[in-house]
Amino acid sequence: MIVIPAIDLKDGQCVRLLQGRKDAVTAYSNDPASTARRWEECGAKLLHVVDLDGAFTGSQKNLDAIIKIREAVSMEIEVGGGIRDVQKIDELAGVGINRIILGTAVIESPLLLIEACRKYPGRILVGIDAKGGKVAVKGWVEVTEVDAKELAGDVEKNGAAGIIYTDISRDGMLTGPNIRAMKDMAGAVNIPVIASGGVSSIEDIKALKEIKNLWGVITGKAIYTGAVDLKEAIKISKQ
Repeated sequence: MIVIPAIDLKDGQCVRLLQGRKDAVTAYSNDPASTARRWEECGAKLLHVVDLDGAFTGSQKNLDAIIKIREAVSMEIEVGGGIRDVQKIDELAGVGINRIILGTAVIESPLLLIEACRKYPGRILVGIDAKGGKVAVKGWVEVTEVDAKELAGDVEKNGAAGIIYTDISRDGMLTGPNIRAMKDMAGAVNIPVIASGGVSSIEDIKALKEIKNLWGVITGKAIYTGAVDLKEAIKISKQ
């Protein structure tokens, strides 16, 4: 299992939201590239970047900040938020982004995933954000009736290279991840699953590490507040 630091971008700043609510924002840095370097220096091999403005509006707003992050670090970068067409995927791939995450678009346009996976094999991930086992879309504003595990099975068949699974009831709350939900998702598919949401301590990292087939865990607020030391978390994940 690998530990993946997160950078959430809003208006060009590095921020965190509480349960995905755009009215509950904490800004941590106005220099996301510097923040990315900090996490790389801690030993991170992969960085998770979300364009929050894009997630809410459906149109990416932070490409300049994403390019600066790409130029600042050598580690791999995955980007999500507001990616709703192949042209945007092409643009991100063109500036050196290694992995692209589709979310809402997979529900609204299933053919986009198939096309993207054919064009960029092994580089397209699907973000499945859920509350009570049901998929949430459009920056978590809308909760659908789509079952998260059923969607996971569908995107695996359509060529997704992996799934980022977020329990939005835990995200940004520092209350610990939903271990049971993560186990269920990791057991539902054969492609890599990355856990996201709720990590609050090194003990959470240890608990997630015990889940069979869990490929990675994303941590955001906990490393910004100091609740989790990223160097230590990475070291434990390798043991």
